[in-house]
Amino acid sequence: MSDSPERIKCLIIGSGPAGYTAAIYAARAELKPVMYTGMQPGGQLTTTTEVDNFPGYPDGVDGNKLMADLQKQAERFGTQVRFGMVTAVDFSKEKGGIHKITVDGSTQIEAETVIVSTGATAKYLGIPSEQRLIGGGVSACATCDGFFYKGQDVVVVGAGDTAAEEATYLANICKSVTILVRKDYMRASKAMQARVNRTPNIKVMFNTEIDEILGEKVVEGVRVKNNRTNETEVLDVTGVFIAIGHKPNTDLFKGVLDMDETGYLITKGKSTKTNLPGVFACGDVQDKEYRQAVTAAGTGCMAALDSERYLGSLM
Repeated sequence: MSDSPERIKCLIIGSGPAGYTAAIYAARAELKPVMYTGMQPGGQLTTTTEVDNFPGYPDGVDGNKLMADLQKQAERFGTQVRFGMVTAVDFSKEKGGIHKITVDGSTQIEAETVIVSTGATAKYLGIPSEQRLIGGGVSACATCDGFFYKGQDVVVVGAGDTAAEEATYLANICKSVTILVRKDYMRASKAMQARVNRTPNIKVMFNTEIDEILGEKVVEGVRVKNNRTNETEVLDVTGVFIAIGHKPNTDLFKGVLDMDETGYLITKGKSTKTNLPGVFACGDVQDKEYRQAVTAAGTGCMAALDSERYLGSLM
């Protein structure tokens, strides 16, 4: 390990829309931000082939291109973007204290402020055909990708409020929506179940699991199995929306930063301030309600402004 750790004003952990927006604002404020991308540079959007709802792209944009554009903009103002994984943190509890960060198990960095934008990871079923077809008809975000299935038949996998919300959203766009529920009941709230039940083009199949997603490059159907009878059938659908939850990428901060029962970081009021001075959180790591690229970018802006104001208060 280095005897003299690098000292920086603003460290950004994570490289999605929140992190890059924070970097743009922090760099323009002369905070000379350094970003560590993590193992998935660009975050979840790099698994999306087409982003149709991010402002400024009237014809839509490939997810990887969007993230590349954000990176170029951040670097244009002086952000140092580094590929690496933050593996340990020792955050100061005192205002004006220096936060100590370890990267890739060995590199030591000291930061006056830290912006956490590590995002959240969608939970998937884990079957090979699902992983192969992510971006080709398999999605974990109906709000992001539902538009592309207008007038088509789709399935939603899940039993909770998220699945019910995704299904009712898709029902306004798609010809039909089939919810696949592994058990013989839904976990969604009574209100959400009632909304599902009164939507005519939504069908619920209980005790049903996906056995295989059909298609080589795009979804051409799903083979489902009744887990009681073991009977299988093929559903003629073009879209598969996985709605079994998200896991915030916060394991690194357990016991350090305040988080809710599901692991999302808690920020104070309308700010991005965490429970520790000089540490801010933005994007999906602290937002389990919206989880959109544009809302993540908005909170990235907020985190940079909060960081700038915090450093100003120390002068």
